[in-house]
Amino acid sequence: MDRSALAERYEAIKGSIPDHVTLVAVSKTRSVSEIKAVYDLGHRAFGENYPQELKEKQPQLPSDIEWHFIGHLQSNKVKYIAPFVHLVHGVDSIKLLDELEKRAKSNHRIQDVLLQVHIAQEETKHGFSHEEIMALFEGTGSDPWPSLRIRGLMGMASNTDNLEQVRGEFKSLAGLFEVMKKRPGPHRPSFDTLSMGMSGDADEAISAGSTMVRIGTAIFGNRP
Repeated sequence: MDRSALAERYEAIKGSIPDHVTLVAVSKTRSVSEIKAVYDLGHRAFGENYPQELKEKQPQLPSDIEWHFIGHLQSNKVKYIAPFVHLVHGVDSIKLLDELEKRAKSNHRIQDVLLQVHIAQEETKHGFSHEEIMALFEGTGSDPWPSLRIRGLMGMASNTDNLEQVRGEFKSLAGLFEVMKKRPGPHRPSFDTLSMGMSGDADEAISAGSTMVRIGTAIFGNRP
């Protein structure tokens, strides 16, 4: 690992992102030493995609790291990360909300989550539809997930070179985010995060209103 090259890449990315946008360094499959090197540069928010890999890494690294789970999370894997994960990005079903609620309650935690919205023109992407997101908060009754704090929305644009399409998808999600911020419901007091944008489309996402981007290769370099 070339620490000077890593520091140069990190500082370049960090310097290109506005102060109001949170940078999540995507550290999936990266070694503990690589993560520690970025941590030593002052970074604290890291994103992982695999529950068991995150469970193994977490105790080997400083306790003040904010771990973001950014991959597709299966309900039966929540138990691996529930005691410590800072923010779960890809919550894409009622079943997963229910499981996260159960695990947060048993761990005596309030778990921060983002609802994933399907915005891409690809069937392989996960997420709620716009209509399903609206329907989640139609009732005015008691909060069905009192141990969860719904912080906002997350989405992934289509994997395409057509930047107009990508901008349109991000704009659509940003519009839904603004609508949901104004709707009454138990989510409203903490609804402040719009996670969209990765290494290839972060600029488009930020221009559309993203408050959080997930960047890996541009920081850590290409995987061997």
